[in-house]
Amino acid sequence: MKLSIIVPVYNMAADGKLAYCLDSLVNQTLKEPYEIIAVDDASTDNSLEILRDYESRYPEIFKVVTYEVNRRQGGAKNAGLKEASGEWIGFIDSDDWVTSDYYEKLLNKAYETGADMVGCDYNLVDKHTFEVGKVVQNNSMEQTGVLDETKHKSLIMRSGSMVIKIYKHSVIRENKLCFPEGIFYEDNCAGPLWSLYFTRFERVEEPMYYYYQHNVSTVHHITEAKCRDRMKAAELLYNECRDRGFLKKYGAEIEYRFCELYYVITLFSYMSGVKHPKLSFVKELRKGTVERFPDFQSNEYYKKFTGEEEKSLVAMQAKSDLQFYWYYRLKLFVRRLKSRGV
Repeated sequence: MKLSIIVPVYNMAADGKLAYCLDSLVNQTLKEPYEIIAVDDASTDNSLEILRDYESRYPEIFKVVTYEVNRRQGGAKNAGLKEASGEWIGFIDSDDWVTSDYYEKLLNKAYETGADMVGCDYNLVDKHTFEVGKVVQNNSMEQTGVLDETKHKSLIMRSGSMVIKIYKHSVIRENKLCFPEGIFYEDNCAGPLWSLYFTRFERVEEPMYYYYQHNVSTVHHITEAKCRDRMKAAELLYNECRDRGFLKKYGAEIEYRFCELYYVITLFSYMSGVKHPKLSFVKELRKGTVERFPDFQSNEYYKKFTGEEEKSLVAMQAKSDLQFYWYYRLKLFVRRLKSRGV
C-alpha cells in the first residue's frame, strides 16, 4: 500500500460537509494503491451512517474505525495510525477537501527529491468549491530541502499545519510518534516535535488543500477549556522535547514556542474571546510561564517575533496582573464602541 489517508470524523454530517470531503478522497488520481481510514470519534449525528455508506460503495479503498468514547482528533488520528498500512501517511480534517491530484502531486515530489515530508499551500474558503480562495502559505521555501539544524529550528517555531502534508510512515513508526489525545490543538504539540525527525522537506507550489471556514470550527469559539487545551499542548511539547533529548540543542526555540502557545496566544485569545474572563486564570497563565522560563522576555525569538503591543502588555502584566486585566478590558470596550460607531 502506497498511501494511507486518515480522516478523523466527529459530527460533520450536516450541510454535506463530510460527503464533500470524502468525495474528494475517493476520486484521487493516484495510480498506486491507497486507503482511506475514516475514524468516527463517537459522533452523535449520522456521520457514521455516511461513513458506512462510503465503505460499502468503495470497499477496496475505504475502511471505517469506530469507538464509543470521544478522544478528539488526536485520539482519532492515533487510531488511524494503528490501522494504516501505507508507505506514506496523510491526514485531512473531515470538513476540508483536496484537489483530485493532491496526493499524486505530493507523492511525485517525494519521488523526485527523496523527501520524507512533503506539503503545499492551502485555500481559505467559506463554501464548497474548487475555485481558488484566499491562498495561505503553509511553510516557507526557506524551510525546505535537507533539514539541517537551522531548518529544524525554524520548523519548531513555525511547523505549519499537519493536514497539509504527507509523511513517510517508517519515520513515524521508528520514532514512536503520535498525537496527544483528549484535547484540542493537538497539532501544536505534534507538529514541531514530528518535524525534528524528518530529514528532507519539500513543497509543491500549488494551493491544493481547501480549508473550510464555518461557524462551528474550533477556532471560532474561545472558551477557558479550549485555552487550557492549548496550555496542555504546550506542556506536552516541552515534556516530549525534554524526554527525547532536544532541549540542549533547541532550547531557545522550544522556550519560545512554549511561551507563545502557553502564554501569549492563550492570554490574548482568552481576554478577547471569553465573555467574562477571570483574573485568576490570567494570573495562572503568567505564573505557569515564569515558573518554567523566568527570563522568557529576553528570548531572542520572543523579542524578534512577538508584536510590540503584545510585548508591552506582557511587560505590564509582569508588574501587575490587576493593572493589565482592567487596562485590557477597558481597551477592548473602547474598541468595540468605536466599531459600532459610538
